[in-house]
Amino acid sequence: MNDYIKTMQKMIGHETLLTVGCGAIILDKFGRILLQRRTDLDIWGIPGGILELGETFEDTVKREVLEETNLSINSVKLFGIYSGEKGFAQYGNGDKVFSVQIIFYVDEYDGTLQVNHESRELCFFYKAELPHNLNPHQAPFIFDWLNGNETPVIK
Repeated sequence: MNDYIKTMQKMIGHETLLTVGCGAIILDKFGRILLQRRTDLDIWGIPGGILELGETFEDTVKREVLEETNLSINSVKLFGIYSGEKGFAQYGNGDKVFSVQIIFYVDEYDGTLQVNHESRELCFFYKAELPHNLNPHQAPFIFDWLNGNETPVIK
């Protein structure tokens, strides 16, 4: 977990914290989306994570994708900005967050997929083969991609 988040939670306990997350809709040369099956909740979602103090959105998504997939992103395009009530989450330990999500589209990357401690599995999926147990907080991004919604999506 992000040191800033840990510090703030020590100060405010389980009160709601505002966070900024950055994620990537990564497509391979066949148009398949990369999804990560997490170890903590056994659900599928896109790679990404929380912005650290002083980081740019682009730096965050590049760092998180490298950490979670072993892929180095060459370029990003803005896919969408997501906010509002759907950004609320309460974790098993009682911590609450509202997250603003900056989602990027990526189709240029280098490296070989490699699972880390946060992932059970990394897999590219065709649109017709998406798993049913999608991360409910990330499903809106994935469905906007699936439906071909005009970008950038602002919600």
